[in-house]
Amino acid sequence: MIHIIVNGEDKKIEENTTIQALLERLEIADKTMASAVNMDVVKKEQWDKHTLKEGDKVEFLHFVGGG
Repeated sequence: MIHIIVNGEDKKIEENTTIQALLERLEIADKTMASAVNMDVVKKEQWDKHTLKEGDKVEFLHFVGGG
């Protein structure tokens, strides 16, 4: 297990977890529009290839409608 921070919250995940796998585990894959790891944007087409590492700070962003 490794420790990462997701949107400010400490999380434990399995080693070799990809961004896509984490999104699915958190059940937010269909809501997430953008992701960044350690302040670097990761393009959506790379989510299933980008493996998270110990201490990574991950931010998931989604758009909210309103007025």
